[in-house]
Amino acid sequence: MYKKPVSIKSWAEDDRPREKLMLKGQSALSDAELLAILIGSGTRNESAVDLAKRILSKAENNLSQLSKLTLSELMSFKGMGEAKAITVMAALELGRRRKQTDRIERDKVSGSKDVFEIMEPLLADLPHEEFWIILLNRSNKIIRKECISRGGITGTVADLRLIFKPAIESLATGIIVCHNHPSGNIKPSDADISLTRKIRDAGNLLDIQLLDHLIIVEKAYYSFADEGKL
Repeated sequence: MYKKPVSIKSWAEDDRPREKLMLKGQSALSDAELLAILIGSGTRNESAVDLAKRILSKAENNLSQLSKLTLSELMSFKGMGEAKAITVMAALELGRRRKQTDRIERDKVSGSKDVFEIMEPLLADLPHEEFWIILLNRSNKIIRKECISRGGITGTVADLRLIFKPAIESLATGIIVCHNHPSGNIKPSDADISLTRKIRDAGNLLDIQLLDHLIIVEKAYYSFADEGKL
């Protein structure tokens, strides 16, 4: 006997995003519906979709802001246990790594824009500051890049000895340093300016040229070289 198809409206609310994905594909789902699939289930009084909407609202309905929420912040929502929060954080990290992989990393750096395209996926969405160094040979080809330090929301400590140790070991002739501002403000602080001068002067003594220092935020950056501050 022919059985009439069950409409989406008759499905359990927590199951609707999954079924919608199966029928229409993942691109047809809203951010809240995709997040609800990761969450899996809601509470007695709230569906997974409604819980997802509440979490997104906390993140200003911005996935980049969502990725900055800590484990404890995610778990502060009723219905979000540790396992659910970890699942969401893992999915967001996979998305960040995919974004990084999708960017074509150039062998040779010709300007600040090249550096930004390489480092923005690594730094722009972080809730804390990180300080990185890019090591270059005489032809400005990248030898490797390395995180020197990780800090808090307001700053990180960059030790000159830690900065130049990998440069000396790799026989680099030039370096570019980068760090992010979780606040989204690309304006260099007095400490940023002072550190840049120290790195430049130390590099001159070691015959390792500081080619640039970038402050990176989402979709924007400040280049000390472009601004004539080196």
